[in-house]
Amino acid sequence: MSGKTLNALLTAGAVVLAGMLLAWANAGLDNYSIRILNLIAINAILAVSLNLIYGFGGMFSLGHAGFMAIGAYTSALLVLGPEQKEMMWMLEDIVWPLSVIQIPFWASLLAGGLAAALFSLVIALPVLRLGGDYLGIATLGFAEIIRVLITNSASVTNGSLGIKGIPPHATLYVNYACLGLALYCVVRLLSSNFGNVIKAVRDDEVAARAMGIDTFRYRVLAFCLGAFFAGIGGALQGNLITTIDPKMFNFLLTFNILMIVVAGGLGSITGSVIGSVIITFMLEWLRFADSPFEALGVTIPGVPGMRMVVFALALLALILYRREGIMGMHEFRWEWLFSRRRKKP
Repeated sequence: MSGKTLNALLTAGAVVLAGMLLAWANAGLDNYSIRILNLIAINAILAVSLNLIYGFGGMFSLGHAGFMAIGAYTSALLVLGPEQKEMMWMLEDIVWPLSVIQIPFWASLLAGGLAAALFSLVIALPVLRLGGDYLGIATLGFAEIIRVLITNSASVTNGSLGIKGIPPHATLYVNYACLGLALYCVVRLLSSNFGNVIKAVRDDEVAARAMGIDTFRYRVLAFCLGAFFAGIGGALQGNLITTIDPKMFNFLLTFNILMIVVAGGLGSITGSVIGSVIITFMLEWLRFADSPFEALGVTIPGVPGMRMVVFALALLALILYRREGIMGMHEFRWEWLFSRRRKKP
């Protein structure tokens, strides 16, 4: 049996096993545990999308929250029924044709990703001519502009009141199906000539340009693709929690996704998935630090926001002692697993 056939069989077996685990989790776990599993899937999509921009494209972007907001609002506006919109828009009447449009969930999910990609193209053309910290500041400013526009466009977004009652289409199966599709698309993309070129541009843009590569076009394309998947992730998040408002999409949201990417490893898709599992669990587990808790018979008063302090210290320790992250720039491969087993006496 050839190596390719064996890899395909093992991958198919892993997918079947993951499906069985999801069925067990959906039937046997409580709602809180299922919510954490859903967040892991959505955070993994967002981490992969940011890694595509930053880890593989070498573009330091802090505008992910803006792309997520665009995807979330686009999906919510398109999936809600006209009656719900008429009752919910109290500050101003919702504009036509949004007042009468309603499309299926999957179409609204795709529309959310495309809207985020379109906005990213508008911002990429002037901004991607910058580099380093300047690019990060510019994309951060873009995310804040999007949040302000959402707050002040009451006839479109319902302003600061946000959108409530979004149908909970983002189930466990839907979220992990989207994660699987996103991973497949990104892995295939990075294995193609485009992936080789964007990595070359990241490693040495001057040398890539000297070889005749249109580096700006490839950077724009990678930026838009990352924004597309960020819009998908934002739409899934809105459909999971069933309510969205401008305050959700602040810099802290981008910072959380950036932590996952850095912890997992810049330039590693496997690291993004592993990082999303660890970081999501840690953020939930550390909630005890915000409330009073008992340790060794002593009641310790909770401090609001303490979990983020503890989490930041843990992240600092990771950066100090393993700067490349959990996976570095490596990916999980079946051959790697078998070679390790063969090396054992």
